[in-house]
Amino acid sequence: MPKLKKTKQPKLVVRDKGKKNMFWPSPEMKKRAWISDKGIYDAAADNPLAFWENRAREGISWFKEWNKVYEAKPPYFKWFVGATLNASYNCLDRHVEAGNGNDVALIWEPEPVDEEPRVFTYSMLLEQVSKFANVLKSLGVRKGDRVGIYLPMLPEVHIAMLACARIGAMHSVVFSAFSPESLKKRLIDAEAKVLIISDGYYRRGKKITLKERVDPILGETKVRNVVVVKRFKEAIELQQGRDLWWQDLIVNASPDCAPEQMDSESTLFILYTSGTTGKPKGILHDTGGYLTQAYWTSKLNFDLHPGELIWCTADIGWITGHTYTCYGPYSLGVKTLIYEGAPDFPKEDRFWEIVEKYRVTVFYTAPTAIRMFAKIGAKHLKKHDLSSIRILGTVGEPIDEAAWMWYFENVGNSNCPVIDTWWQTETGGTLINALPGIGPFIPTVAGKSFPGTKHILLDEEGKEVHGDSGGYLVQLPPFAPGMLRGVYKNPAKYLEEYWGHYGKEIYYTSDGARYENGFFRITGRVDDVMKVAGHRLSTAEVENAIENHAFVSECAVVPMEDSIKGHVPVAFVVLKKSEPSEHLEHELVQEVVKAIGPTAKPKEILFVDDLPKTRSGKIMRRLLRKMLAKKEVGDTTTLQNPESVEHLQKAVRDFLHSDH
Repeated sequence: MPKLKKTKQPKLVVRDKGKKNMFWPSPEMKKRAWISDKGIYDAAADNPLAFWENRAREGISWFKEWNKVYEAKPPYFKWFVGATLNASYNCLDRHVEAGNGNDVALIWEPEPVDEEPRVFTYSMLLEQVSKFANVLKSLGVRKGDRVGIYLPMLPEVHIAMLACARIGAMHSVVFSAFSPESLKKRLIDAEAKVLIISDGYYRRGKKITLKERVDPILGETKVRNVVVVKRFKEAIELQQGRDLWWQDLIVNASPDCAPEQMDSESTLFILYTSGTTGKPKGILHDTGGYLTQAYWTSKLNFDLHPGELIWCTADIGWITGHTYTCYGPYSLGVKTLIYEGAPDFPKEDRFWEIVEKYRVTVFYTAPTAIRMFAKIGAKHLKKHDLSSIRILGTVGEPIDEAAWMWYFENVGNSNCPVIDTWWQTETGGTLINALPGIGPFIPTVAGKSFPGTKHILLDEEGKEVHGDSGGYLVQLPPFAPGMLRGVYKNPAKYLEEYWGHYGKEIYYTSDGARYENGFFRITGRVDDVMKVAGHRLSTAEVENAIENHAFVSECAVVPMEDSIKGHVPVAFVVLKKSEPSEHLEHELVQEVVKAIGPTAKPKEILFVDDLPKTRSGKIMRRLLRKMLAKKEVGDTTTLQNPESVEHLQKAVRDFLHSDH
């Protein structure tokens, strides 16, 4: 790969001299940003319906406009009532019709370094989407039907999603590393008629097979046809009359497929998320409201301009992948990048090699990935020109200060805004963060509610919390356009989970937060909040204190039941290169005492080699809690590192034995 000439990067942020680690957009950043006037918050708050109505007109192409912008019958609500549009048309056709068909839409980077990437312009992508939409029609898929998608990070996953949107079918994407049993539950619940899958994909140099693992469960579903994307050259067994090769179907399909005119409130997709009972919840997202929020949060949060490239590293199986690798970037007409493989394979600098190769503008990843790179060290970054990056983003869980600063200083060269985003599968798009042209950018602090939305903190009795004491994060009406519209086939779960805590007009996020300098700091899921001797403590805050120590790479803190205190914190700590010792354990405990107080002092610090993580990089604290409670950890096939579980279980057994 040829070495690119270093480019001089304009100064985008400045340090607040009055406050430690508070940063603001520079004059250059304010001049560049789409929004730099903080008055947008007050203007949107004064009339949120007018704010979103104007955004919908400016950003989205409608076949027919609405007769009412917002309608609410708590806990149900609608946006752009009576309007019609098509998500696929908004993501593809309108850019081609505007003369931008030759602009690059999608770059796919394979894991094998000797394999050529695939690049699609908007015209090419429109042709492939239209062809596959006709394939789906030929298989009997109609408006309102459900299509299961069990694909890894291949271009076909975007093509399949947009083809479903084009004909009005609901897609249900299932993370390709989920077990066949997990897939089966989702296919059965959605009553999917067609499943789109690949024969496999590459992960850390190995060929991971998919099709042969799934075959045994399909008889229990309503799937009539399986469309298989060929990733490998080897032959696989196909069931006659049911299984069909993608490549064979699409080659002769017509490239002409008119987009269906969909009601604004028609369901665009179902995305299943873990439920507290073990049964996944099918979160429903509409078309008009979701697309409006995807467009504007992509544009304003990441300051994306024509011709720029966003690389959101999330898998398509998560909402982050849906909104910020697919619908958001395409609706804007910018470039999006997806990568098939592991972030540190075959070399530890693979991510930075890709950033340099394609001149990535916006880099959006998870705190766990940042901590992994910090552990590897910054020496690998110095081999590459990362000056194309203008915006850094973080998503998935609260980020600790050490990881934030490492990201800012090393990846962004102390010069890029770090947009720490809070949102959920249920919200459809980012809802709390700083805007690049307004700021401020503060380690561990997410920021303000996106213009036109309102969040506050409540205590257990439903009284509003002020100051820095913390509380439960809730959203007030009118609710963001991209919010969920229900739980598929389970209205009772929708009512109980999101509207059963403070009434039908207050959306309960299940997250805790507190104010810092008037901005939201997210402290984590409420089930990641401990009550120690009557005190509510966030596990994220304890983790942040421990991770401030120079020897610590990352940690996970979980509550353990205690007969006297109710809960006590237990910390699982991964070190950088240092050896565990009683002295180091004492130092880490003192870090917590110093940062939070003696109440938060961990009962035990367990030094471990690794923490259990999903493929998206999220630490599975639930497994650690089960270990401490002496419960079966259950299925670990969705982990990127299932081998870590045995070591962790031994560490927990040794601790519990010595403690009792």
